[in-house]
Amino acid sequence: MVSSKRKAFDSEDMDERLGHQIPFNMEDCTSGSDSDYTKYWIDWFLGTKGNEYFCEVDEDYILDRFNLTGLNTEVQYYSQALDLITDNLDENLDEEMRDIVEKSARHLYGLIHARFIITTHGLTKMLEKFKKCDFGRCPRVLCHNHPLLPVALSDVPFSKSVKLFCCRCEDVYNPKSTRHASIDGAYFGCSFPHMLFQVYPQLVPPKSTDRYVPRIFGFKLHDVAKLHRYQDMIREESHARIMAGIEGLPSASIAAASSSTQQGLAKQKASEGNNATESGAMADVN
Repeated sequence: MVSSKRKAFDSEDMDERLGHQIPFNMEDCTSGSDSDYTKYWIDWFLGTKGNEYFCEVDEDYILDRFNLTGLNTEVQYYSQALDLITDNLDENLDEEMRDIVEKSARHLYGLIHARFIITTHGLTKMLEKFKKCDFGRCPRVLCHNHPLLPVALSDVPFSKSVKLFCCRCEDVYNPKSTRHASIDGAYFGCSFPHMLFQVYPQLVPPKSTDRYVPRIFGFKLHDVAKLHRYQDMIREESHARIMAGIEGLPSASIAAASSSTQQGLAKQKASEGNNATESGAMADVN
């Protein structure tokens, strides 16, 4: 919730600055209450270029320590980072230490964000961004510019960058902007888009039946040729697996396998010979 004091700050102070062309200074905002600066830090973070994928995490959610369970072991300078987000950081820190705490605060906010967006209120906020296509549209032509959702390929921080999921073609894509492509995927998690569609199943579009058909001079490629290529691939893979299995057997097993193979071939030849004799006998009778 935005306090009445915050509203007064936005309406009166900003109008005065814009009307008199007074430059906006961050230090002026730090003179407000703790609640005001908490909101401002989040607004500043969300307003930074490259952070458009993030939604605003409720202040009550951040202040509930139960929601932050376990994060103290994942974030360096956890206490100072949380103090920075909640406007309780000691202002006597030197510039170098403050930069370190600032990076930790960004990381901490990202991890909190991943937990918040799978809550009821978090899903609602991300749904609004999804409807406004804040995450972009699917680059696949046959998806007809369907909106995307951020998703992670791993929940482990610093392992995979964020990707974009299309629920029409059920595939993932890299963000167009390099700023977005550098965001850690752990700040959104692997479960978020699927959780959203579980809660709002009416958002799931019908699966696209349109498929690109390759053609040469207007003619479709013959399916038989594709089938033959597939059969050749399966045959080569089967042969490779058989050879790999034989190479892994001991010499006695190889000899036994070779003997059984030769016996099988002998039986097959004998059977073919009997069939040929019976055919000859039938020819004589005729």
